[in-house]
Amino acid sequence: MQLNDDAYLEQFAARELGPEHFDHRGHLHMAWLHLTRYDVDEASRRVCDGIRELAAKFGAPEKFNHTLSEALVRIMAKRMAGDGGNDFEAFLQANPELVDDCLGVLARHYSVEFLHSAAARTGWLAPDRLPLNE
Repeated sequence: MQLNDDAYLEQFAARELGPEHFDHRGHLHMAWLHLTRYDVDEASRRVCDGIRELAAKFGAPEKFNHTLSEALVRIMAKRMAGDGGNDFEAFLQANPELVDDCLGVLARHYSVEFLHSAAARTGWLAPDRLPLNE
């Protein structure tokens, strides 16, 4: 079932989304929706809290990685600052690597070991390579 943006946000906020609506593309869509409505700090908080709680609800709390999730929100915010805030599909077309090679995008900023550390899974860690604004 296809959800419009408002219904998607409402179900996310209520933690009522099913796993079928929350694959990688769903994560990106959720981040994009929040970034069109909130500043980056509030969007990051809401997205990370929601993903963590949904992962637990789906029985996979170990899949949540706070640093990975927040870094993607922050990278998306920087890219949206130009002309990515009006249409999600256009944003993805302009940034296909966020869909096709998300870990490659993150690897510019984080070493694999650092990004997947216990500390990164449970809280925000600044990049150990390039800052996110580069």
